Amino acid sequence: MDISQYLDIFIDETAEHIQSLSDNIMALEQEPENADTINEIFRAAHSLKGMAGTMGFKRMQHLTHDMENVFQEIRNGNVKVNSDMIDILFECLSAVEEYLETVKSTSDEGTNDNEVLIKKLNNYLEQSEGGGDAAPAEEAAPAEEAASDEGKSEGGSSDAPFKSIEVEESNKSKLTEAADSGLKLYGCTVYIQSDCLLKAARAFLVFKAIEDFGEILVFSPSSQDIEDERFDLHFSLIIATQSEFEPIKDAICAVSEIEKVEFDTVTPADYIAEEELPKEEEKKVPVKAEAKAAKKAAEQSKSNQNKAKKASNKPVTARTVRVDIEKLDALMNQVSELIIAKNSLVSISATEGNNGAQGFESQSFHEQIEYLERITTNLHESVMKVRMVPIETTVNKFPRMIRDLSRKLDKPMNLIMSGEETELDRTVVDQIGDPLQHLLRNSADHGIEDVELRKQRGKPEEGKIELNAYQEGNNVIIVVKDDGGGIDTENVKKKAIERGLVTEDAAEDLTDKEIIDFLFMPSFSMAKKITDISGRGVGLDVVKSNIEALGGDVEVKSEYGVGSKFTVRLPLTLAIIQALMVEIRDEKYAIALGSIQNIENISVSDIKYVQAKEVIHLRGLVIPLIRLDELLDSEPKESEDNYLTVVVVKKGDNYAGLVVDNLMGQQEIVIKSLGKTIDNNKIINGATILGDGEVALIIDVNALV
Repeated sequence: MDISQYLDIFIDETAEHIQSLSDNIMALEQEPENADTINEIFRAAHSLKGMAGTMGFKRMQHLTHDMENVFQEIRNGNVKVNSDMIDILFECLSAVEEYLETVKSTSDEGTNDNEVLIKKLNNYLEQSEGGGDAAPAEEAAPAEEAASDEGKSEGGSSDAPFKSIEVEESNKSKLTEAADSGLKLYGCTVYIQSDCLLKAARAFLVFKAIEDFGEILVFSPSSQDIEDERFDLHFSLIIATQSEFEPIKDAICAVSEIEKVEFDTVTPADYIAEEELPKEEEKKVPVKAEAKAAKKAAEQSKSNQNKAKKASNKPVTARTVRVDIEKLDALMNQVSELIIAKNSLVSISATEGNNGAQGFESQSFHEQIEYLERITTNLHESVMKVRMVPIETTVNKFPRMIRDLSRKLDKPMNLIMSGEETELDRTVVDQIGDPLQHLLRNSADHGIEDVELRKQRGKPEEGKIELNAYQEGNNVIIVVKDDGGGIDTENVKKKAIERGLVTEDAAEDLTDKEIIDFLFMPSFSMAKKITDISGRGVGLDVVKSNIEALGGDVEVKSEYGVGSKFTVRLPLTLAIIQALMVEIRDEKYAIALGSIQNIENISVSDIKYVQAKEVIHLRGLVIPLIRLDELLDSEPKESEDNYLTVVVVKKGDNYAGLVVDNLMGQQEIVIKSLGKTIDNNKIINGATILGDGEVALIIDVNALV
């Protein structure tokens, strides 16, 4: 079978199961006795094993099979949960994640057998059970005895498991009705080989084989337990059929990994007490009619169950759908073209209207333009919603990371997350994981103090790190906050002087904010020694560059001895934005509306100078001026104007005034990447195509400020 077509589904679903396991194992450490959590873990491990087996990834299948054994023992109450076991399980989960990464890059699981890890897992199981392996071995005995007679069937012995099936009240009438209608009843026990990894799959194939000959009236254990693999190496059935048992036996033995089958004819009296059996005088309905009625009732019941099952599943299956990101990108490009077409119509309308052509001045034409505008706006919003995903897909892995760091650094700490349901554009969510991970590791390693120091400062022994996300206008704000030691600005200042980043004299005049900004410089680290957690100076500069590449910014507030707060501001989407169109000489440029605070008409005489730089004083703020014509190497003006048009923009707490020649108005624009052609120009972060086909460059306000 060609399994490559299922690879994408396997990757997506495996990632979901890994995340489910990670979340639930974390919860299990806090509540070791929670049966719901244990069952959820078992189901996820079982699904992982089954999917890996189906795809032919044997190493991954063996590892998840051994993990499942541990979860089974926890569920049975044979093994107690403790932190050492949780550590081993997380190691196993990391190994499964490695398999998944290898599958993503090579479509194969690789050659790492993880034997050391599997041995560690099984050793822990043996120690915890204290020789508890004996019970499964005893239960498997019938299968082992049958190994010499593999695949053969035999009549039921006096103590065959099917003889001691306890039949529920609801099934007793089925047995009597089937016997009365002339059907043969067989009890049968099917034994599965001891090394079988997919017991439930084998059982399902046995059921399918039997249903070609008759109906299974009774399952032992229940069909749901068999489906969930809550059975050892055998299960029993009572079958109603018109056939002899030999062809049924052959069909069962044709299923691979079946060890043997025990069977015998049975009667309702074997399972129903004599006083419960119906008396002869009660049988007034003709046998055939009764059998038909029973069959119809059974079919109706089955139909109702299926309908109920479908109804209960409907909301879950209908609410989400997986869409390939490339398909979404194609859809986004179509929307982009539609917006460009709309802009063209608007442009033609204005041009032709000015020339006096009546057709373009008619009301119906303007109505069509408005209609097109409405459609494109709605379509844009719909596509945006499709692209939006909750940030929980990225942040869900962080509690486990903080737990691991807590144990590695020997500092008790707790991560509290809120706002995980906040939605962001898929491309932003995919790229925000690394910066957030750096910020959290920074809080865990540099922020949270050791226990002794926290006691001295009158703080709780357990450090607290908070991650909070929320939407604010067209931005998403993500705050990472800790109650640790804060940033020692004096130490940072000394380090900056040592590195030659600032002179001692200049350092005296620096504000706390300016000192903290040194931490965002490449290879700047305050760690006293290099570890695998920090000290290499590739933390906060990566955070800053990655977030600014997404059109966002990051700011820090810190109080020494009290804690730090990092605020990350990100745009909701990267594809279509509202922009102010401006002119500089004869060139058109776009400035994102989200960055603009206000627009001012400034008299040249109001310009002041600070350290030979032009500034304006506006409502209590000193705002530096940036002359875009000089920055963009435009032709100089023949004569200086008396008044300047200044677009005041803001990034974090910083303001700047961009001097432009002319304002053209607000427009919805489509951001087109310029690729690597002019990647070295940091003040331009893309281009857009205007209605008349002209290209306008988009100014990156963050880089400018």
